[in-house]
Amino acid sequence: MREENLLSRRVFLAAAAGAVVSIGLPGVFATVGEARLQELAEALRLDGRPRIPPGQTAIEHIEDMGGRPGSPRPEDFRLRVHGEVENPLDLDFEALMALEQRDFTCDIHCVTGWTLLDSTWRGVPIALLLDKAGPAKKARFLVIEAAHGYTTSIPLTEAVKPDVFLAHTLFGSPLPGPNGGPVRAVVPDRYFYKSAKWVQGLKVVSTDEPGFWETRGYSNSADPWKEERYSRSR
Repeated sequence: MREENLLSRRVFLAAAAGAVVSIGLPGVFATVGEARLQELAEALRLDGRPRIPPGQTAIEHIEDMGGRPGSPRPEDFRLRVHGEVENPLDLDFEALMALEQRDFTCDIHCVTGWTLLDSTWRGVPIALLLDKAGPAKKARFLVIEAAHGYTTSIPLTEAVKPDVFLAHTLFGSPLPGPNGGPVRAVVPDRYFYKSAKWVQGLKVVSTDEPGFWETRGYSNSADPWKEERYSRSR
């Protein structure tokens, strides 16, 4: 997809939503050097797919991606795991930190065309939270709920992958507020709008509930290697 087409459609969809909400535009990030880009262009993941998906450019560091922020204060954090579950959870930040913590290194991909390689995080696997909550047998999707009513959804089969998690630490430091702190979701193998910032809830459902960007023309499956940026109806 040509960059000018991506930008023009991006602006159109934001305007149609009633307000321009930045999720990160191409051309405003520092890209890695040309020699490094060539090296990365030939790099493959363990599953055989390229580390940099089609239409993406590697950048040096993650930036503020915009959006209407939630409170960055850990003391204001509350997480509900609810919906079609046997044991709903209601956790504050201290309770989240008391759970098993893991370190993650992953590549992340924004729908607007950038990829950040080898980002390092610390947090709690979403699979662990779902295991405690006990999804109903008929449950098929996870709706990630964030500040000011923002939502996005992923299949439960995606949510329970070992590299899908709630993060509170980025590159060894507390997750900054502009990047979704104190806690955000990270879903590495989907475009980054699936990795909701300022997370407040995980709702388990049997019928999918497409979220903020998905109902405004963005792809619900959001696979970077298939360049699923927009819904087919657009």
